[in-house]
Amino acid sequence: MITAHAVELRIGARVLLNQATFRIAPGDRIGLVGRNGAGKTTLTKTLAGETQPTGGQITRSTDVGYLPQDPRTGDLDTIAMDRVLSARGLDYLVRAMAETEARMSSEDMDVMAAALERYPKLEARFVAAGGYAAESEAHRITSNLGLDERILSQPLQTLSGGQRRRVELARILFSGVDTLLLDEPTNHLDADSIIWLRDYLKTYPGGFVVISHSVELLRDTVNKVWHLDANRGELDQYNLGWDKYLEQREQDEKRRRRERANAEKKASALMAQAEKMRAKATKAVAAQNMIRRAETMMGGLEGVRQADRVAKLRFPKPAPSGKTPLTGKDLSKSYGSLEVFTGVDLAIDRGSRVVILGLNGAGKTTMLRLLAGVEQPDTGEVLPGHGLKLGYYAQEHDMLDMDVTVVENLRHAAPDLTDTEVRSVLGSFLFSGDDADKPTHVLSGGEKTRLALATLVVSSANVLLLDEPTNNLDPASRAEILGALHTYEGAIVMVTHDDGAVDALNPERVLLLPDGDEDLWNEGYRELVSLA
Repeated sequence: MITAHAVELRIGARVLLNQATFRIAPGDRIGLVGRNGAGKTTLTKTLAGETQPTGGQITRSTDVGYLPQDPRTGDLDTIAMDRVLSARGLDYLVRAMAETEARMSSEDMDVMAAALERYPKLEARFVAAGGYAAESEAHRITSNLGLDERILSQPLQTLSGGQRRRVELARILFSGVDTLLLDEPTNHLDADSIIWLRDYLKTYPGGFVVISHSVELLRDTVNKVWHLDANRGELDQYNLGWDKYLEQREQDEKRRRRERANAEKKASALMAQAEKMRAKATKAVAAQNMIRRAETMMGGLEGVRQADRVAKLRFPKPAPSGKTPLTGKDLSKSYGSLEVFTGVDLAIDRGSRVVILGLNGAGKTTMLRLLAGVEQPDTGEVLPGHGLKLGYYAQEHDMLDMDVTVVENLRHAAPDLTDTEVRSVLGSFLFSGDDADKPTHVLSGGEKTRLALATLVVSSANVLLLDEPTNNLDPASRAEILGALHTYEGAIVMVTHDDGAVDALNPERVLLLPDGDEDLWNEGYRELVSLA
């Protein structure tokens, strides 16, 4: 299905993957793991053919379905269901049949006659392509991913980022390809959809590679684990399920440490003996041989795993503000004929903590975009209070300029910082050396998340608007941001499916969309977090 031989991946001078050879065969269900920035997203992009390896060769013997972290479709005017059906070329036929069926009732006899002649031909092509059974399958997949008829009938441009991503996931699962490459497929899915996806992947007959920070997904679905080591640039391949992989990896590390300790002890003894012998001319050659033997002994060892570096995140000391730095009054938003919400009022007091809950499509992201001034409400207004300094984290990383480098993005966010200060901040977020000069569009989802958070750190914001801030983060980085949420002194308005993020936020109030009801937080709302 996919065969890779001596594949090398580089970004600048940094080696992400060094001379890796592997194969993805039917029935291989592979979990690709490694810390943020290790190169997992770059590897899956390369396997999908969207980029080329620096060295080596990749051969694909079948079609591949690739779900990137930030799926972009060319035509946002496309109806969502048409986008799903296009995976098998059915979108044109369904649309043409509907248009022809409408013409069959025309009062113009010539139009009706032409439609009556054309319809059986279209229907025959439709049936040959899988027809009504395929259309039913598409509806089953979309329904299980939380996409109802109302969403599927809308153009993609009217959907939230999470809805567009679910449409793209549905399209890939419907495509029927033999190999799937899935980069964080559970992002933006509610609890029921995640359970369905786990069951779907358990029985998937082809092969797949999945990047996920969901331990439950990996434990339930994969039969192999590939670990991309960011320190060594090596792809460690384990033909084991998740739990057995964790045990084996720990055993491998213990073995490596033991072998290194023994080798260091022997090499040290050889070097000490060589030092004694070097003073005597008659034994100089023997001493050199001992030194070479010690160097060879150490050089042949497998590298011991180094602890993964984690971005050190602390949100800014908030700038002084008045009692209520941000207010939304009578906010309404519609896209075409689709009404998202109407008449919502929200006041954000200094230091307050608010979580926004609602089912997918209820307008949570839209509300944050209105409060951030990225979009304008159809009715009502957003009023800045005295001293307001806003920081906005967008789940689709919309606030980052993808056409400039990492360091240029931070300079735009903090023009008063010196170049040394900018690079110091980036270094604490694991962007050092050549990584700071990478184009932003080549970053993985986790790296984009770290960069977006870095722009917040230098903002001195007193109101943070956070849209799914823990998506795409490895466990260590997620723990870091949860700690930062807990200690931040300013106001936070957050949208999240992450129970842990809500615990760290310790919200005082909840805003329920689309109704716009506001209430004091209580534990009864907790079960809505993962469902929303």
